[in-house]
Amino acid sequence: MESVTARILVVDDERMVRWGLRQALEKAGYLVEEASTGAEALEVFGRETPDMVLLDYKLPDRTGLEVMRTMRKSAPRVPVLMITAHASIGGAVEAMKEGAYDYVSKPFEVEDVIQTVSRALETSRLREELARQREEDMRVYRVQTFVAESAAMKNVAHIVERVARSEASTILLLGESGVGKGLIARALHYEGASCEKPFMNITCTALPETLLESELFGHEKGAFTDAKQQKKGLFELAEGGTVFLDEIGDISLSLQGKLLRFLEEKTFRRVGGTRDMHVGVRIIAATNKDLEKEVEAGRFRRDLYFRLRVIPILIPPLRERREDVLPLARTFIQHFNAEFHKNVRGLEPAAEELLVAYAWPGNVRELRNAIERAVLLSEDAWLGVDDLPSEIGSRSRNVETIPAGPAATSSTPTGASPFTLPPNGVVFEDLERDLLRQALERSRGNRTRAARLLGMNRDRVRYRIQKFGLDSEPEPAN
Repeated sequence: MESVTARILVVDDERMVRWGLRQALEKAGYLVEEASTGAEALEVFGRETPDMVLLDYKLPDRTGLEVMRTMRKSAPRVPVLMITAHASIGGAVEAMKEGAYDYVSKPFEVEDVIQTVSRALETSRLREELARQREEDMRVYRVQTFVAESAAMKNVAHIVERVARSEASTILLLGESGVGKGLIARALHYEGASCEKPFMNITCTALPETLLESELFGHEKGAFTDAKQQKKGLFELAEGGTVFLDEIGDISLSLQGKLLRFLEEKTFRRVGGTRDMHVGVRIIAATNKDLEKEVEAGRFRRDLYFRLRVIPILIPPLRERREDVLPLARTFIQHFNAEFHKNVRGLEPAAEELLVAYAWPGNVRELRNAIERAVLLSEDAWLGVDDLPSEIGSRSRNVETIPAGPAATSSTPTGASPFTLPPNGVVFEDLERDLLRQALERSRGNRTRAARLLGMNRDRVRYRIQKFGLDSEPEPAN
């Protein structure tokens, strides 16, 4: 906790002030260092950067403002609480304009100072967390991280990279549910010049119309029953950044009109407000609906549709880019291995065949969910057919066949035997040994899975492995 570990530097030329603050801060659980001059403060600050500085404005060798300016060059995020006498309040206010967290006037109540320190450290912690999250997002949501083996997704990645770095202020993402429109929206933001500005997103179907309007445009105090104070909307909060409007095809005609005005003029009014406000943001809208049909049906404004589709980007469904299925699956396995502390090495060939053959009506989201479930529940090093949701096997192919040389057929009509006895017959033990070898190869030596493929239990498979001497043969390469 911050109250146990935070280091506070107290800078004041009055020994009794330093002593009083040190006693109170240490009692509150902080670690405290002292300095009586600006030079000494900078020496302590440079030796080990503290978590916060309590800084007297009037020091023997320079002003606190000068000291703060020097400190901020090397550590701009460290909060500074300026301590000032009444005569130098103007200087403290100037310090706040340049980044000081707050100021207190002498004489002060020590408890007030402790509370201010606590608030400042919490604010600093949240800012650090936000900065770390932004840095992580800038690393993750880049075109270079796209899984794009198919020509279709390579084309999407190329378009995203070009559009992100352009001056385009309105972009429309089209595609079925689950194709990755949210990922594309974030890549458009973090690949662009405004990557360090806010990225705000909202699902338009998540709120009723009145609340959605307030979320987007904000509201004034008293605008409606529960509006007890003024609230800034997403457009205002995202100044200079991006607002992602997911499921834009479902908003009401009334709100569509207000959104059109904002897109045309970049101005809006808070709910209950009378003053036009201007902001500069990039709008990324997304929908899984056919907006042309919605326009024809009278559910979507034609003028808004044309305003939104200045730069449309269509993300194809997963069934149309099957080359991406296995690379995506492997990426998800790595992700969930880390999340669940597992060590799944990959997919068995039969499972890979099913994944590629499946139609994926839920697209990438469905694939991700399937791999998450498989990794979480599997106790083996390789994910097999039995680890996948049942619908994946039933909708792609109903029967798993094991080729067994010239005596076997790759598919059989319902009710027919899967094997045809050659005219000259077979040596049954040779056939049994060959099927067992194929089952072990298919399962990469996993006896439990080999048993499932042969319709046996594990003990029967172990007996036959020993009988035919297959346990002494080298395992197939992984």
